[in-house]
Amino acid sequence: MSNIKSLGNLNSNTKLSYKFETLDPIKTFPKEVTNIVGVVDIVDKIVFLSSEGKLYQTRKENYHEKLKAFENLPPMKSIASGYFHFLALSNEEKPRVYGWGNSAEKQLGFLSNYKNNPEKPTLIKSLKEENIEQICCIGHCSFFLNKTTNILFGCGDSSDGKLGKPEITESNAKIQKLHENVANVFGGYSDHTLMMKTDGKLYGFGFNQDGQLGLGHKDNVFQPTQIKLEFPVEDISKIRLASRLTSILTNDGKLYVTGNNLITGLGSNLTEFKQYPQFKNNNTIIKDIDCGSDLFVILTQDNEIWVQGAFYDFISKNSSVISKIQTGNNLTNDLSSFNQIKCCDENLIYFFFESNSYLSQDLEKLLKNGYFSDCNIQDIPVHKILIETRIGKTFDLIKKYLESNCKLNEIQDLLKWIYCDEMINSKRTNEILNHFGIQKAQKTKLLTNDLKQLLFDEQTSDFKLVVKNEEDDDEDEEEELYIHKFILAARSGLFLNMFQNIEENLQKVKDYSGKSLETIELLISFLYTDELPITADTEQEFIKEEFEDIVEYYQLNPRIPMIDIFEKSSKK
Repeated sequence: MSNIKSLGNLNSNTKLSYKFETLDPIKTFPKEVTNIVGVVDIVDKIVFLSSEGKLYQTRKENYHEKLKAFENLPPMKSIASGYFHFLALSNEEKPRVYGWGNSAEKQLGFLSNYKNNPEKPTLIKSLKEENIEQICCIGHCSFFLNKTTNILFGCGDSSDGKLGKPEITESNAKIQKLHENVANVFGGYSDHTLMMKTDGKLYGFGFNQDGQLGLGHKDNVFQPTQIKLEFPVEDISKIRLASRLTSILTNDGKLYVTGNNLITGLGSNLTEFKQYPQFKNNNTIIKDIDCGSDLFVILTQDNEIWVQGAFYDFISKNSSVISKIQTGNNLTNDLSSFNQIKCCDENLIYFFFESNSYLSQDLEKLLKNGYFSDCNIQDIPVHKILIETRIGKTFDLIKKYLESNCKLNEIQDLLKWIYCDEMINSKRTNEILNHFGIQKAQKTKLLTNDLKQLLFDEQTSDFKLVVKNEEDDDEDEEEELYIHKFILAARSGLFLNMFQNIEENLQKVKDYSGKSLETIELLISFLYTDELPITADTEQEFIKEEFEDIVEYYQLNPRIPMIDIFEKSSKK
């Protein structure tokens, strides 16, 4: 079952209605597509990115009966869209950038020997020498960030400061160096851009006639200018841009906005970031936000949907005031499993959940295939130590209660949480977990934290990995590392093949990779925790180089963004 559902209608003549009872699942993917991690759109097309790195495209007004992926492409890790064009970034050791769509403003960086408006993803060869790790679009512009050098490149429409350059020139296809010391860049359905620089400050540039840059005025900005906020930049969780609105969601679920009410604003005509007035004086925690071209959507922690738009009277009688969609119990229950929203103009809102970690994505394979399971619940192959670690009770007690008091689908939903940290039916799953004394499981019982208890644990391990330990005196010694076969098999193709081809009663095996004990310990720590063991005293460059090598050698999940994992671990 796909992880994406929707409200609304792809038919351009049908706007979002005011009341909903259920979310409609997207039924047009091949059955093997179970996890969508990205959705972007332009005027007439929508592109989906699956966790396998495949791209699926369809026209809005007429969904194909079954979407087919673009062929002959490497796996992709991110997608972006402007008004009329798409970008995609490959998930390779040295990522490559692809573009397609309308390039009338040269926003795809194609030179004269390229087709101007490619219908399929086409390699942007002028970026082949750059290690581009982030792509971003606004309007008729494209941005490409090399996070190694922190240099931002771009092309497309340069009027009104859209590229952040004082010189106003005609749009041309040459991708040029725009800005240095850039750590992150943010775009959207807009003609203005925000970016984080390596000094830890937030900057903005571009079209600003409605105060959407939050700089205290309404003049267009032709070079990056620092934005002053009433909260620390470190508190920012998400930034979303509409044509005349900028919104910021903080880590504690608060919403700050600036801009006008002509399209998706708040009726406040703000020129500086202020906390959203409707939620300022209550305890509402916001889970996610997104902006379509003419629609602003909020998803709260209580699974309420708040919407606002101005071009069409399709949501509320007064489009300058945000309105809550009246939902039935079915929709409220559906939303509890979803943690992300995505707008596609005024017709369609997507809701999808994304696995909390690469660990949960990999362990889902255990649930499907039952690799190295040692017991069963209702004839479902499971792993005893994982069940006990997650629930905190003995396996026999857990099995007895579930088989006596729960339906098969309820057991399957609970196992989805145990293995993947995902709640399909949160109400019933939480009722079961409450029986075992677990309260607020989604906040207090994370999969990564639970598996840390098993790391190198002799008492619960079922296997030993023997590793050569090279001492200073050049005498080779061997070290035995206590591991859990099913975890390593789920996360590493190399270990899966090895364990499937050894004798069933074998309790230990020697590692013949030739890698050091430190490197093997680094690998296993990551397999259990999705983090690298980095502290202030760690030789970070060594770990970074070793990790990049072991991802390939041990056949880890190819979707793992090595640099992002390293950066995340460095902040621990």
